[in-house]
Amino acid sequence: MHPRYLNRYLADVGWRDPLDVPVDHPVTPSSTPNEDRAEWTDLAGLARSLDGCERCRLSEKRTTVVFGEGDSDARVMFIGEGPGAEEDRTGRPFVGQAGQLLDRMILAMGFARNETYIANVVKCRPPGNRDPKDDEIAACSGFLDRQIEFIRPDVIVALGRFAANRLTGTDKPLGALRGKWSHYKGVPLVATYHPAYLLRTPADKRKVWQDLKLVLQKMAEGSSPAIFNDEL
Repeated sequence: MHPRYLNRYLADVGWRDPLDVPVDHPVTPSSTPNEDRAEWTDLAGLARSLDGCERCRLSEKRTTVVFGEGDSDARVMFIGEGPGAEEDRTGRPFVGQAGQLLDRMILAMGFARNETYIANVVKCRPPGNRDPKDDEIAACSGFLDRQIEFIRPDVIVALGRFAANRLTGTDKPLGALRGKWSHYKGVPLVATYHPAYLLRTPADKRKVWQDLKLVLQKMAEGSSPAIFNDEL
């Protein structure tokens, strides 16, 4: 959703800030989970504010809020679409088959998983792994923005169409977005295919590696040259 449309949508539902009011139904201040903004000074406080979140319909069937994990000072941040079944069970992002492939992608870049930060556009699993809806993405938008602000990565990698569209503010297909630089909140951003897509279409791993090389080249600017490992 384009930022101006997102802002208009938030205004239409009466939001002054994406974190103030839940999407689907009004919640009184006494029943809104963990709304103490004094805690929102770091990632841990922001994560606590999501405990028991009921800001959208995804709370009705989710098991666990999947906030994100990794190095709070990470140079590269990966942002996907939303949790799947295994992520919902464990509370950790990208731990299923797609997560295992992402781990290999990260290793190929010369990093350990815990040296990066991994999050999703929505923090709760859409039922049946369906696509997240616009209002569900909007409900989490403020939390994702604050994660980015706290981490201040050198580069963001958007994994898949929903993350790419959310962060680029366009409705373009992923094929038209990948391989090109844009920015989100002043941070260089590159979009590429989601690991789950690569499990279905392994021939496109080469395209993803091209995109990840762009990331390494960007990160190497002003520092020592990147070392590539051409195995995904």
